Amino acid sequence: MFIENIDVPLVSVITQIELLGWYRISVKDKIKLQEFIEDATVIQLEDSIVKRTIELRQLSKIKLPDAIVAATALDNHLDLISHNISDFKNIAGIKVIDPWNLGGGR
Repeated sequence: MFIENIDVPLVSVITQIELLGWYRISVKDKIKLQEFIEDATVIQLEDSIVKRTIELRQLSKIKLPDAIVAATALDNHLDLISHNISDFKNIAGIKVIDPWNLGGGR
C-alpha cells in the first residue's frame, strides 16, 4: 500500500483537525485515525505558514483549510497527498499526489 512506503507521515495541524473532527466518526475509524496522527509529525501553524496562507488566499479562490494545507506543504518543500486534486489546481509550485490514482486505487 502507498502509505506504507512513508516512514513518518508529515501532516498539517489542519489535517489533524479535519481527520479527528469528522461528524459522527465511528469508534473504529477514530481509533485508526488517532493511531495515524500519533505516528505522524504534525506541523503546527508557524508564522511563515500563516503568511503563505494569506498570499495563497489573495491569489486564488481557495478555502481556508485547503490554503493552510497547501501553505504547509509549500513552506516545508513537501509533496501534498490528497484525493482532492481540484482543490489545489490553481496553486503554483505545489505537487499533488492522488493516492487513489497510483495503480490499483482504493
